[in-house]
Amino acid sequence: MATNLRLRADAEEAVRGEAARSGRSQQEVIRAAIDRYLGLPDGKEQMSELDRLVATGAVGPPRSPYRRALRRLRLPRGITSADLLDRDDRV
Repeated sequence: MATNLRLRADAEEAVRGEAARSGRSQQEVIRAAIDRYLGLPDGKEQMSELDRLVATGAVGPPRSPYRRALRRLRLPRGITSADLLDRDDRV
């Protein structure tokens, strides 16, 4: 089906940015977004469990994309992460 689509300026900018970042056309980005929203597999790959849950409304989409941690925490010498767990949590 062919259709015209008018987007808000911020949505247009987001589509252009994702197309440039991913190397896909704007049309491909929009098709994938619609498929994901409707819970349809795109044919190239199976939907992830998160995409399926978001599409069905079981969970909300992530509020922000993944970010790398700014700094890593270090445990004091002689302490392991297993020491931080309760006895029942140890394997």
